Amino acid sequence: MCGIAGIAAAASAPPLEMSQVRSMCGSIVHRGPDEEGLYLDDDRRVAMGMRRLAIIDLAGGQQPIFNEDRSVATVYNGEIYNYRELRTELEAKGHTFRTNSDTEVIVHLWEEHGAGFVDRLNGMFAIALHDLRTGKLLLARDHLGIKPLYWSATGKHLVFGSEIKALLETGLVERQLDVDSVRQYLSWEYVPAPRTLLQGVYKLEAAQLLLLDLSTGEHELRQYWNVPHADDSTAAWSDAQWQEAVAEQLDVSVRAQLMSEVPLGGLLSGGVDSSLVASAMGPLKAFSIGFNEASYNELPWAQKVGAHLGAEHHVKIIDSSVPALFDRLMHFMDDPIADFSIFPTFLVSELAREHVTVALTGDGGDELFAGYETFLAQRAARTWNLIPAALRNKVIAPLVDAIPPTEAKKSTVNKVKRFVEGAQLDPELSHARWRIFVTEAQSAALLTPEALGRAPTDLGAHIRDLTRRAGDRSDLDRQLYVDLRSYLPDNCLTKVDRMSMAVSLEARVPLLDKDFVSLAYRVPEHLKIGSDGLKTLLKRIAAGRVPRECIYRQKQGFSMPMKTWLKNEYRARMEELLSKRRLTAEGLFNADFVERLKSEHLANRANHSHALWALMVFQDWRERWSV
Repeated sequence: MCGIAGIAAAASAPPLEMSQVRSMCGSIVHRGPDEEGLYLDDDRRVAMGMRRLAIIDLAGGQQPIFNEDRSVATVYNGEIYNYRELRTELEAKGHTFRTNSDTEVIVHLWEEHGAGFVDRLNGMFAIALHDLRTGKLLLARDHLGIKPLYWSATGKHLVFGSEIKALLETGLVERQLDVDSVRQYLSWEYVPAPRTLLQGVYKLEAAQLLLLDLSTGEHELRQYWNVPHADDSTAAWSDAQWQEAVAEQLDVSVRAQLMSEVPLGGLLSGGVDSSLVASAMGPLKAFSIGFNEASYNELPWAQKVGAHLGAEHHVKIIDSSVPALFDRLMHFMDDPIADFSIFPTFLVSELAREHVTVALTGDGGDELFAGYETFLAQRAARTWNLIPAALRNKVIAPLVDAIPPTEAKKSTVNKVKRFVEGAQLDPELSHARWRIFVTEAQSAALLTPEALGRAPTDLGAHIRDLTRRAGDRSDLDRQLYVDLRSYLPDNCLTKVDRMSMAVSLEARVPLLDKDFVSLAYRVPEHLKIGSDGLKTLLKRIAAGRVPRECIYRQKQGFSMPMKTWLKNEYRARMEELLSKRRLTAEGLFNADFVERLKSEHLANRANHSHALWALMVFQDWRERWSV
């Protein structure tokens, strides 16, 4: 595990200096505090570097790693869980290995298979590889987008890195704001890939590779893998057979990710997914956090699961000092997301890092087995649509909108308000419409006319595009595909990567093992949303491994009481970042509309916490990175 960075220069550009890539690596030292590895080819046209968090082959796994004649070099971030099998295969073909590191299979697989080698890997990774013989530079990101990789083609250079701050460190990337992406960010709380908030800076998408021809300076992007369709081979399976197969593959995937030469544990929320992963780990060090606010607190459930599994369980209660973390966490938001749960994710990672270097998480289960309540909202919308439109839109919706929100996280009032808000949005967006926090109409009021003119992209464009890319699948599987390609990598996995790496903790996600994902997409729909509610099959498996009452309960999610914090602990920061004077001077947002959002929220006439927090994060980001 590490962070990587690098530059490729055209022949007409000045030769690269080692100091340039060293500076890039210095900006991401938190990703790899153990050591630094640097590479500069003889022609000084390719410079690559890494910061290492040593997990495998502590003594011999230093990067860059080369093939036998040093004509191929690589740096990479991640773990390859099937590297032992690949190594055996490569040694049988005559390749010689100098280390016991998983990294070394990359250079030899490239020699055997070219760019096609990436799909042979089972793991999480961001790879940079330079072949001196062919004059090629390859960048590749893992199948599900677990590890990040950013890139920018800037005239005579292509720069890349695990975080945007590494690209900015070069001085080669212009800090030009992409206003169109700002509008997307405010609505979704993330910028849909491949774009970022900076013009010309892109995310390499999940299961994508970039090939650069160093002689011509031309690059191409390829998608090397897609989630497979269901086939007929399992059409006759019974529910019991499905349960056995999924449970067996789960155990295989978890065991594969237990490889480590340093202490390892699990992040345990008490929910279905983290409990399942923990149950397959064997002897367990578990880490959980709790809240003083009862409607946000899942700690009693996590403790019950931990006790049942005989875990060495470490817990922490989040106290009133948490808002003081703002400045510390925003440093890691150079590709910002507005997800409140960065706070608990950071704190549980910080707790775990006091005891272990690697932690397994339960991320991915909701996107594979339909675990989000938005799927229930989508079903409820069918009944809602039977009500005459005039009654829905002119009577019921205004009445619901007038009801003040409550402080509790998932009160009936708050859920009804959220349902009615989402049900009025474009039905083509399916269940994703309940993830929109600033609608088309609201963004038209929030942005100044000049800014709005620079933001032409439809808010649902990436949802519609991914729905088309999903191909001929069932309606539910298309929705899950969209989640797997957008919300999961652009929000959830970004959050986990940023907050775990902030404390130099490696977070692994066994439910996103590509073999487990492929199997999950063949599971029948009634075992995803069925008589047991959401995530039917996973709940049945989990109920046989941990206390049943921990599984069959209302989903709470991993969040924070931000709507209350904005009225108290964060009010001063909100007023500072969103002051009318500041917003008017910058000319991007309508200061009067923002004042209205603040006043309505503070008076408890509405819950604008998502929009206000997204604005605060953006304003801090813009100032922090001088955009």
